[in-house]
Amino acid sequence: MRSGGGVGGQIVRFALVGAVNTGTYYGLYLLFLTLGLPYVAAHVVAFLLSMVGSFFMNSYFTYRTRPTWRKFLLFPLTNAANFVITTVGVYVLVDLAGMSRTYAPLLAAAAAIPVTFLVSRTIMLRPETRRDRESLPEETPEVAEVPEVAPK
Repeated sequence: MRSGGGVGGQIVRFALVGAVNTGTYYGLYLLFLTLGLPYVAAHVVAFLLSMVGSFFMNSYFTYRTRPTWRKFLLFPLTNAANFVITTVGVYVLVDLAGMSRTYAPLLAAAAAIPVTFLVSRTIMLRPETRRDRESLPEETPEVAEVPEVAPK
C-alpha cells in the first residue's frame, strides 16, 4: 500500500480516526470508572486499549500504509507526548482546577492533537525495510497462481 493523498487528506483522515478513537477511549474510560477504577487508572487502561485500534485505523485509513511489527512497536512513541499531555492535563484539570473528572480527558486530549499527528506521520510513513515487508500480513494473503495444464 502507498501513503495515498497529500498531507491535507491525511490531516482530514487523521481527524476522523481521532474522533473515532476519542469516542472509543472515552467510552472505555467511562466504563472503567463505572467498574470502580480510580480516574487515573481508568484513563491509563482506556488509553492503552484505544491505542491498538488507533494503530490499525491510522495504518489502513489515514496513511494508507501496511502495518508492520516495526511500526506497531514504534507507534507508542506517537502517543508518548499525547499520553504525557493528557495525563498531566487530566490531573491539573481535575485536582487543581476542580473540573469534573468526566469531562477533563476531552479537554486534555485536544491539547495533544498537533504533536500526535506530526509524530505518527513520521513513524507511519518511514520507508519500509525488507524485514518490515515480511512482518505483519496484509489484509488478505496473496494466493500463488497455479498454471493451467492443457489436456492431453
